[in-house]
Amino acid sequence: MDALMAFLTVFTQPQLLLLVAAGTFAGVYVGAIPGLSVTMAVSILISFTFSWDVLPAISLMIGVYMGGVYGGSRTAILLNIPGAPSAIATAMDGYPMAQRGEAGEAIGITTVMSFFGGFVGIAVLALLAPTVSDFAIRFQPRDYMLIAVLGILLVGSLSSGSLVKGIFAGALGIGIGAVGMDPLTFTERFTFDIPLLRGGISFIAVMIGMFGVSEALMQLHNIDTPAIKQKISRIVPSFGTIRKHLPLSLQTSSLGVLIGALPGTGGDIAALMAYDHAKRVTKSPSRPFGQGAIEGLVAPETANNAAVGGAFIPMMTLGIPGDAVTAIMIGALFIHGLNPGPLLMVDQPDMFWFIVGALVTANCFMLLFGLTGIKLFTRIVEMPRAVLIPLILLLSIVGAYAVNNAITDVYWMLGFGVFGYFMRHYGYPLGPVILGVILSRLLDDNWRRAIISEREDLGRFFYGIVTSPLSLCLLVAVILIFVSQTPLWTRFRKKESSAK
Repeated sequence: MDALMAFLTVFTQPQLLLLVAAGTFAGVYVGAIPGLSVTMAVSILISFTFSWDVLPAISLMIGVYMGGVYGGSRTAILLNIPGAPSAIATAMDGYPMAQRGEAGEAIGITTVMSFFGGFVGIAVLALLAPTVSDFAIRFQPRDYMLIAVLGILLVGSLSSGSLVKGIFAGALGIGIGAVGMDPLTFTERFTFDIPLLRGGISFIAVMIGMFGVSEALMQLHNIDTPAIKQKISRIVPSFGTIRKHLPLSLQTSSLGVLIGALPGTGGDIAALMAYDHAKRVTKSPSRPFGQGAIEGLVAPETANNAAVGGAFIPMMTLGIPGDAVTAIMIGALFIHGLNPGPLLMVDQPDMFWFIVGALVTANCFMLLFGLTGIKLFTRIVEMPRAVLIPLILLLSIVGAYAVNNAITDVYWMLGFGVFGYFMRHYGYPLGPVILGVILSRLLDDNWRRAIISEREDLGRFFYGIVTSPLSLCLLVAVILIFVSQTPLWTRFRKKESSAK
């Protein structure tokens, strides 16, 4: 009964309900602005809520977190500028839908599917948190390294044309992510004795430049083309559409929870892996992927919102943050005299159920706010290009500067924007570059941790992979995915299909 009362606390106290609603509303629109990350917003809230009671403070933070993860899809669909890294995959099919005049339908689908994914993540947190946590804690550095390799092999899914161009773009991203000071040895890498490079290159600046500025430059070729009128007669997807994509959404939501529960990963990796999964299992998509496939929206949006619930699992059961936002929330709980982890689950289980209730409430408000204001938002893509291009550039500059309040990031953003324009002009995909930057640190750090843990003995390292069932399964998955992207596999499939 105490658990039920703690779960219903948010619903029964108007102040807490209002704070969750305000946080979710703010999160949706903060997440929609490139560069204004959820992590930044929640970290700022700590200073504002320092003197508050713990329940109002956590309610506001959870609302911002849940709304912000969803909000990144808005500008990804309308302007091809992901508001957050987790919305990169959404832009691949969302923006083509907007170019067809279907921005309202795309936003409606992402909203409903984000709600569904968030609900699955919260349900797993409430019912299976200890089980998932026990599984996640078994992952060794070598397993995280193999997950990073799995992610890098997604270049085949993110490359609509040549796989060779995709591999080149992914390798370029890994190189960009490695620039700066080595976190383990504190030596310089790829800095060329330039002081500005010692701090590394901001991932947000790369992402905004590659997607936002390059899109503005591409639009210059069609500046006199009339704006596309958006069809917004139907926003909420039909029950038939939801039922048709229910199996895929369940699969990608489960993947999102699992990836989110692994410390140091997050919704961006979950969304990209879910997008790849959708391309592999969907035999008859509504349209080809990359040209406005609904499945290309369903998969990443269910996964990145399910990862929210997943990120809370190690935080609440082990005291280990699942991502950057939950790391900040752990700090907030410490400030208010709480110690997240196994002791919190035993001594104060009411806090666990309160957080579950706040997540449910925020998820419901996300659905409400996500389905409102769509007509106003879609007016953005109906603007004349002479107005839209400066708007994209302005948002890009503000977003790049807001990350570190540094003009250097704006220069990086503009430079990568021009570079991204030429990549698009010559048929090189941008997605693998961003993927490489995301996974570069995860791959590098865990490869070296794994080697150090085995006393720098490669034989022991590979023996550990073969003798560990989890590592062996990941290695087999890496091999199968790699083989499936080679020309030999394509020929084999063609021969198999012709034989039938």
